[in-house]
Amino acid sequence: MSLIAPHGGKLINRVLEGPAAQALAKEAASLAAVTLSPREQFDLEMIAIGAFSPLTGFMGQADFESCCKNTRLANGTVWPIPIILCPPNDVAAKIQRGQNVALKDAQGRLLGVMNVQEKYAHDKELEIPNVYRTSDDAHPGVAQVRKQGDTCLAGSVDVIQANHEPEFPEYRLPPAKTREAFAARGWTTVAAFQTRNPIHRSHEYLTKCALEMTDGLLIHPLVGETKSDDIPAPVRMECYKVLIDKYYNKDRTMLTVMPLAMRYAGPREAILHSLIRKNYGVTHFIVGRDHAGVGNYYGTYDAQKIFDQFDIPRDIGVSILKFEHTAWCKACASVVSPKTCPHGPDQKVAPSGTKVREMLKAGQRPPAEFSRPEIADILIKWAQAAG
Repeated sequence: MSLIAPHGGKLINRVLEGPAAQALAKEAASLAAVTLSPREQFDLEMIAIGAFSPLTGFMGQADFESCCKNTRLANGTVWPIPIILCPPNDVAAKIQRGQNVALKDAQGRLLGVMNVQEKYAHDKELEIPNVYRTSDDAHPGVAQVRKQGDTCLAGSVDVIQANHEPEFPEYRLPPAKTREAFAARGWTTVAAFQTRNPIHRSHEYLTKCALEMTDGLLIHPLVGETKSDDIPAPVRMECYKVLIDKYYNKDRTMLTVMPLAMRYAGPREAILHSLIRKNYGVTHFIVGRDHAGVGNYYGTYDAQKIFDQFDIPRDIGVSILKFEHTAWCKACASVVSPKTCPHGPDQKVAPSGTKVREMLKAGQRPPAEFSRPEIADILIKWAQAAG
């Protein structure tokens, strides 16, 4: 049995190598330059490696508008969040349609080249309420869009090196490589777990439930741009490695990272995360409570309910594993959900995030029913160093 097809049917690869890359780098030396923001640089990498298949570059106007209004590209393919390049206004003003531009990082290093096929107004008043379900500037995703330029440059990209200083290069497998790894292991069904936090006991329960249904589990943390108060990626990676080493069947579990910037777009981002994982070769995707949420902008299970508007096999192609709120129940002596447990909240061990951080800063382990002690110790060390 073959692996699941990528979104749109073909895995995109916009990375040039060898003589082609050398020739493009030589050409780029004489081109006008556009410096990418951190988010745009991560998006470029995701396009280049095929994680954003079927996209071959930054979106044109028809795709942008259809994505915002209909959660689909102009051709009808499901796509929930615009992937756009919006440089500062003074930079965009100097760029013309048909022009090739050199894409660079904040240090001025060449990333790739884009042929500017379109130049159009960035309709933020269309994007913000549709994608984020709010226009509140306190929402981190809304704030990011507000800071972007007022003009979008669109076109196909050719990438030489998307990141000159990639975090966790040994774990940074592109979709083609995860697919090779799944095939080598004989996995045809794979569940993926999206996380930007350390895995606590409830997450462990979700992932192991998913593993009971599939051949393998891909723990796939996001290591792109996140909020300043999120736990840093190196700390999270240390937690994941310790947890997998001690508490998972290593023959059935893989850890690789995904270089994507968080949007905190809740329901729409859950769709994006599922489509991306399909490109990586995943067949089952875990969506828990408040997936990709922030603050109180989204309902607890909105990120699950949004999938109800799609024909999942045709539109999404990945089985969505919906889990309710889980916690350790003292009466059941196990991790449970409302589906499986009859006991009330007084029996549950689920300290608030604020309480957990206070305990970590004080050098205290949260209850073992909430977090494995080895993970707590890593987080204590981080919390105390961070102050």
